[in-house]
This record gives sequence, C-alpha cells and structure tokens, in this order.
Amino acid sequence: MGGVLFLCAMFRGRWAIVIAVLVAASALSLSAATLASRASTSSGWIVFSAFPSGTAALQLQLYRVRANGEGLQQLTKGTLPAVAPSFARRGTRVAFTRLGSGIFTMEIDGTGLRRLTSNSRDTYPVFSPDGTRIAFNRVVGEQWRLFTMSSSGKDQRRVGNAPPAGRPSWTADGKSILIPSGGDLVKVDPNTGHVQKYYGLAIDPQVGQTASVSPNGLKIAYVGPRVSTGPPDCGDGRCAQFGLYLANLPRPHRPRRIVNDTGAAGWSPDSKTLVFVFNGALTLRVLSTGTQTTISTDAHLATGDAPPAWH
Repeated sequence: MGGVLFLCAMFRGRWAIVIAVLVAASALSLSAATLASRASTSSGWIVFSAFPSGTAALQLQLYRVRANGEGLQQLTKGTLPAVAPSFARRGTRVAFTRLGSGIFTMEIDGTGLRRLTSNSRDTYPVFSPDGTRIAFNRVVGEQWRLFTMSSSGKDQRRVGNAPPAGRPSWTADGKSILIPSGGDLVKVDPNTGHVQKYYGLAIDPQVGQTASVSPNGLKIAYVGPRVSTGPPDCGDGRCAQFGLYLANLPRPHRPRRIVNDTGAAGWSPDSKTLVFVFNGALTLRVLSTGTQTTISTDAHLATGDAPPAWH
C-alpha cells in the first residue's frame, strides 16, 4: 500500500511539474503576444497638423510622431496650410488637404507628393478600407457635399443622392459611408448616395462635422457644446464651450462627454484608443480605463480642427 501511495505521489509530482511548465509556457506566450501588440501600437505613426515654431498662424503643416512619442518629424512645407490627414489602412499613403489648393497624397515620410484635386475648397479626404477609393467633401452651391474618387484622383464624382455631409467615415466592409448630416449620423450607399440608415444621434450641426467613426464601426467621437461657463465676452452671454463626446453606434447610444475643451478625435487601428489635441499637444486616451497620455510636439502647436490620423 505504501508503494502505491509513493507511486501516486510521484506521478502527482510529475504531473504538477508538467502542468507548471505548460502554465509557464502559456504565460510566456501570452506575455510575448501582449508585448508584440504593445510594440505594434507604440511603433505606429500618428499624423497631425501643427503650427511650426516661429511661423505665421496660417502656415499649418503636417507632422508625424510615433504613438510612443518618438520620431517627431515635419512632413509638409509651404505657404498654404496642410490639414485633415487620413491613412490608407493597407498602405503607407497619407491623403490630406492643402487649404486653397486641393487634396494631395504622400508617403508617410513626406515623399512622393501627388496632387489629386484642384478644387480649392475640397477637404476631409478619407481612404476606403481597401485603399482604392477616397471619400471627401466639396462645396456645391452653399453646401458641403459627399464626393468620391479613386486613390489616384481619377473618377471624381458627386455621390448623387447623399444629403449635405460632414467628414466621411467608411464602414469596415467598404460598402457604406457614414456622414454627419442634419444633426445626425447617416449611412449612405457610396455609389448612389441613397440613405441606408439614420442613427438617431444628436450631433450639433455646427461643431460636429468632424465626427469620426471607429474602425470597427462600434463607436463615434464628435465635438459638441456643453454648458456655457466661459468668459462673459461673447455679447449678452458667456462664450460657448465645447467637449469631446463618445457614443455607441448600436443602440442605446448613451453619448457621454469624456474631455472638455478639445478638438476632433482620431482612432487607433484597433479602435481601443482615441487621439486628440489638448492644450496644444497630442493626447492618447485608452477607452477601457480612461488613462490619458500626452505626446510632446516640442515647440510646434498642434491643432484639433480635424482628427489626427493613426496608422
């Protein structure tokens, strides 16, 4: 009997060792995967607009910086402002607006500059998920309308039946475009413009036109008004103040203000983190924890008029 107990104890000991080894291996694998994910996130590029140090106010230019704060570099130069960047998800091209000139693309390092449109008021270019098309806004009459073109600038056309539009966002499958319009978010067919869905969101039509939808299509970030508690120098009342709001696209929406006095927000590729400008610097906010990290832009004053682009 004692021998049997010894054998059982021995096997239990061996199994304990085996289990411990398997658990350790699993932990190492998980740790490696986590580290790889973090490394991938930290090495991603964020492109944003900023006033170069010591220049006039109208000379906004595009900069890039890694999500871990390294590698800050100016990408564009010139006398016209460069704004509203957007990444091709499956490539390294960046589309952006040169105010007063049109829409351009370039490589992530600023090389390979190419002009796509010559309309001086074209803005908010956004790549389709497969990188073959670009949706953008163009003024027709007195309203901003939705247009599309190929990634090379060919086949520029108005998306006929789409209502007046703010900054577009593509759905993950590329089969629809989401636009802020008339105080709501509207899903339209990218070919015909026929409305496919009204979401029932209360987006302020004056300041919510830069709304951006997460890559996974589950959330939207937009700028909206909040209680006016600013200085009493705006006529009869206090100056309006604004905040960054976050809402679910699937109902119930339940929008909530997450940051006061900031600009439009962009998204990390995994839809887990927002990037926006706060007090002249880039800020990352992890949605699951609310943790915020500031990325220095040195002496260059970042602006949040359009969402930063994160690759």
